[in-house]
This record gives sequence, C-alpha cells and structure tokens, in this order.
Amino acid sequence: MKLSNIKNEKKKKNGDVDNSYTIGIMKVLEESNLSEEVLVLAAMELYVPHPGVETQKIAESVFRRELKHALSDPNLCILLYAGMLLEKAGEKGELPGMNKETFNKDLTFLIVDEVIGMSIAKYISGDKGIFEYVRFDKLKPGILSKLGPFMDDVIAGLIGGASANMYSRGKDYGHEKKKAKKTKARKALNKSKSGGFAG
Repeated sequence: MKLSNIKNEKKKKNGDVDNSYTIGIMKVLEESNLSEEVLVLAAMELYVPHPGVETQKIAESVFRRELKHALSDPNLCILLYAGMLLEKAGEKGELPGMNKETFNKDLTFLIVDEVIGMSIAKYISGDKGIFEYVRFDKLKPGILSKLGPFMDDVIAGLIGGASANMYSRGKDYGHEKKKAKKTKARKALNKSKSGGFAG
C-alpha cells in the first residue's frame, strides 16, 4: 500500500464526533469527593514562591488554569479513570494476582500505582511533572494522605503535573498581567500627551 493511500484511508475514518453526551472527568472525580477545591488545597500545601507565581493567590489561579487545561485532554481523562477503576477493583479484591488484604496494605512490591502516577505527571508536564509527582507522593499533602493505593498516586500525578506547569508557565502569567498594565499606562500617557500644545 502506498503512503498516499494511507492518508486517504485515514481521512475516511476520522469524521466529526458528537461529544455532547460524554461525562466529564471532573464530575467523576467529584463523585469520589475529589473536587477542584480539594485538589487546589492539596497543591497549595506544597506551594513555594517562584517567578510569576510569587503569591499563593496567583499560584491558585495559575494552578486552576493548568488543571483545567490538563483535564481537557480525553487521553489523560481515560488514564485517570483507569486508575480509579483499578482502585475500585482492588477494594473488592478483584485485581489479578492480588487479594483484598494485600491491596489494602499497599505493600512496597506494588509499583504499578507509582508507574501510573508518574505516567500521568509526565503526560501533563514531562520530566518536571515527574519531579513534582515525587514531591506530592512522598509528602502526601491534603487529600493524598487519605486516598487508597492507586488513587493517591493517580491524584499525586495529576496535581504534580499541573503544579509543574504552574511553575513553568506561571512566569508567563505574571508577565501577561504586567504587560497589560504597562499597555494601559502607555495608552493613558499617550492620551494625555495628545491634548498638548500645537507649538
């Protein structure tokens, strides 16, 4: 088959899709008591001032923006959902090769939960996301300390990835605000100059 034929076949397969009846991952998370507010509170427990996110108020705003951006990706949403389903299966003792008691102990030989958490963080923010995931996984701020073996890593990955983007993209957020203020100030200055003497 020629490469040009493959492109034509792909065009035939990718038609418009009606997404109006899909359930949002935020609704699924909220049903598990993981509201946006709960996620923000956990993220802010490990907040450190950084250029562009010098205050916690700015950090919260940028984090919310990054969280919403991350959750707009259906691939990430499905990965989060898969982690949630694994948690539920573990609670029921339905995971292959692991009984309920072993699952509840969250033994160190269970590493797939960390692999999922790191995958989520890396998907959102690359290697910086993994760094932030490790911070959140080890310190378990807020809701993370109350979650089960899979969910603590799933949510640490989500928060870690969004948090890493908050720090790396936050500098743009701060500059956008300053730039807007400078532009307004220049316009006001130019307006006052335009009413000057005609010489």
